[in-house]
Amino acid sequence: MRVAILILNYNGRDLLEECLPSVLHAAQQSRYECHVILIDNDSSDESLEFLAATFPEVEVLPRPNRGLCSFNDVIEGASGDFDYPVALLLNNDLKLASGAIDPLVEPFHVRAGHNDDQNAPAVFLSAPLCWQFDGVTCEGFKTAVRWRYGLVQATGRFPGHQRAIRVPGETACAGAALAVNCQLFRELGGFDPLYLPGRIEDLDLAYRAWQRGWSLRYVPDAIAFHKGQVSFGREHGKQGCDHLAWRNTLLFQWKNLRSRRSQVRQLFGCGLRIARDLVTAPLRSNKQRWEFLRAWLEARRLWKTRGVEQRTRNSSTPRNRRRVEIERELEFFQRFSQQTLLSESRGQAIEYPATSDPTLNAEQIISGNMPGTSPENRPAFLSGVQGGR
Repeated sequence: MRVAILILNYNGRDLLEECLPSVLHAAQQSRYECHVILIDNDSSDESLEFLAATFPEVEVLPRPNRGLCSFNDVIEGASGDFDYPVALLLNNDLKLASGAIDPLVEPFHVRAGHNDDQNAPAVFLSAPLCWQFDGVTCEGFKTAVRWRYGLVQATGRFPGHQRAIRVPGETACAGAALAVNCQLFRELGGFDPLYLPGRIEDLDLAYRAWQRGWSLRYVPDAIAFHKGQVSFGREHGKQGCDHLAWRNTLLFQWKNLRSRRSQVRQLFGCGLRIARDLVTAPLRSNKQRWEFLRAWLEARRLWKTRGVEQRTRNSSTPRNRRRVEIERELEFFQRFSQQTLLSESRGQAIEYPATSDPTLNAEQIISGNMPGTSPENRPAFLSGVQGGR
């Protein structure tokens, strides 16, 4: 099976130097035919010059800066020349353990006919166990969903997650690293540009796949390490990131959630948030004042045009189909509640932190001192690159 490893980059020259060697090393270790492709979003730093000089074997596809929607442009390619059945979608601030790729790809054999259970749902995505660069703090990707004061929150650090992260199963979504079935990704339409410049689009993608009845697999045998919101954080800052998270969560809810239960939770919870803005306004600076209300107003503005299209689609949906969608919505929140995820791990010993890979531990991958990287015995793709932070 041919596998595309797509890395999204925007002004990440330093991150490529730090992280790309581990991805190339993992591709080399895989039993699949892996092709590493970098999607560059109009970088103005020296990313492309660095790649040309250091990793000339990595294919570069320039694309306009459309965040995760740049993956759509490549996988849905108008020319039809993207013929990979599976693609890994990676941020540029992410490292892979040497054995990460094969466990992520294997679940897709269900659809390919290499599994005894031919009645199993098609696998849409698979997600790894992800750690931060310290190799101790769990980033997540066994994701639970919950309500927090009127907003849906997806988190991999729910109470008790330490016991659950070693148990394979399903996940509500995955962000910085996931593998997707390219045929199903195209059928679903990929990431929704409604959420640009970014945040929450990964939850939206996974939720739409869930509504189709497709499987969202969590594979803890695949290990990744994530630095976290480096390019995005540089561009938008903490306050900007929070603003986009609130705005896009509201858009996600207005677009996808139909049940009376969800509508009531949103109404009362968001009312409390706006009331909090009102009470705290005299105590805050102009920049921090009305933070949630400003996000809500911007979401309403964006939703005006999109909402008309969405309501037209909803009105043409047969009543029995709407009933199924509401049932699937309620099942989604039940299936990916922290209580359900923890119930699957009963009897499991807590392994946290844990060695991530028998051939490549966290310390090695972070420092760049991977097997075979001594000056005398260094793979060609690592020559000239100093790993580490």
